[in-house]
Amino acid sequence: MTRTTGLCIRRKAGLILNVLSNPRSKSGSSTQSPPTVITPGLVSALGKIPSGLFILTARHEDRRGGILVSWVQQTCFSPPMVSLAVAKGRPIMPLISESRRFGLCQLAENDKIILRKFASGGGVSAGSGEAGEDPFLGFELVNDTVMGLPILAKALGYLECELTCHIDVEGDHDLFVGTIRAGNFHEGKPHVHIRENGLKY
Repeated sequence: MTRTTGLCIRRKAGLILNVLSNPRSKSGSSTQSPPTVITPGLVSALGKIPSGLFILTARHEDRRGGILVSWVQQTCFSPPMVSLAVAKGRPIMPLISESRRFGLCQLAENDKIILRKFASGGGVSAGSGEAGEDPFLGFELVNDTVMGLPILAKALGYLECELTCHIDVEGDHDLFVGTIRAGNFHEGKPHVHIRENGLKY
């Protein structure tokens, strides 16, 4: 069953949303937005939006994965929810969609070891009988997590989330929204990420 919400169409049991193009006004006539004009000022302003650095993790059956992400934001107070953007085609996306859960491990400002490992792309471990390296090899993980997710023990803090919806915004990234089911935070300062170029990571 499909249910329309604002400019989005809710599909597949409420998990995947697709943004409608060319929305119509109340009068029924189509509306057109002006094209985006990319200027140096726009690029700089976009890059100055601050963000943290996180390792996005997921597990499904005998596969688990982790990648570096930065576009993470709190979405709701009640229930507590977060959203994050992931570039289309990343191998971790099927793990999130199939398991309907994901973890976020926040990096401290002076953490170079975890950053170096996952900045190179992270990855997804292979299933039984398949070739592929587990990206968490050599890292201590939190035992007995609530959602059964791989959580880095040396992370500054972490969140365990249940997938609420997956939104295709018709751009080069998809948006995932999750309800937080568990989390923890240790002493320290988070890594704050500022970019010179808002059109690059």
